[in-house]
Amino acid sequence: MVLNQSLELNNGIKMPMLGLGVYKSAEHTKESVLAALGAGYRHIDVASVYGNEKEVGEAIRESGIPRKDIFITTKLWNDDMRAGTQREALERSLEKLQMDYVDLYLLHWPVEPYYVASWKILEEACREGKAKSIGVSNFQINHLMELMANSKTVPVVNQIECHPYLSQQILRSFCQRVGIQVTAWAPLGRARIFKEPVILELAEKYKRTPSQIILRWQIQNQVIVIPKSVHRERIIENSRIFDFKLSLEDMEKMDGLNRDQRFGPDPDNFDF
Repeated sequence: MVLNQSLELNNGIKMPMLGLGVYKSAEHTKESVLAALGAGYRHIDVASVYGNEKEVGEAIRESGIPRKDIFITTKLWNDDMRAGTQREALERSLEKLQMDYVDLYLLHWPVEPYYVASWKILEEACREGKAKSIGVSNFQINHLMELMANSKTVPVVNQIECHPYLSQQILRSFCQRVGIQVTAWAPLGRARIFKEPVILELAEKYKRTPSQIILRWQIQNQVIVIPKSVHRERIIENSRIFDFKLSLEDMEKMDGLNRDQRFGPDPDNFDF
């Protein structure tokens, strides 16, 4: 069964709400992507810095699924912003993926003072058809305001760390107001979140796993999710989130877990 639940981006393109993240799992990438595609996923999230674009491309070709039916995201790494090699970086990504275009190309981090100039190059790539859509990742409100004040194109997506301990309510509300879709990387947080009494209680109530409860909470918040896994069983488990719904009261219980706790780098203070 194809998982075709999607959200419409600000340019009219539809993006699947569930994708597979393949963060730095090069040796398992091919089998993970094939397992996900076999389970009905049609959205794969990769990045040049992960070092596995080639394996993603190979898996997609081996799957036999038409390219047009799969939504591919990749990202421009920080070093290429600093070096002024943004165009070359996209060409390298397309070559490794063995594709003529990506569905979504993101600025991976808000690298000062290069991200505005880099964005203009992404706009050109979009006009040339090498990226169907362009967006950003790890951008705070101040970064988004600076970007939008200096460009004609509003990002279609802001991919951010977002999970029950970091619900990003203020940033999500801002993005919603200006027409930017939020995608959550690390949507499940870390394993210790699974032991939260609220999540265990809801897992029991809905006869679901903790990860399914968390992903469903994200989906009902209109957040696209890209959980990473190299295990076929977990990939399938993570896909079974569209046949139940959390009540408003239970959504509020999940919202109450927020503690503004990051597991990843702070976009206002990173050094890579």
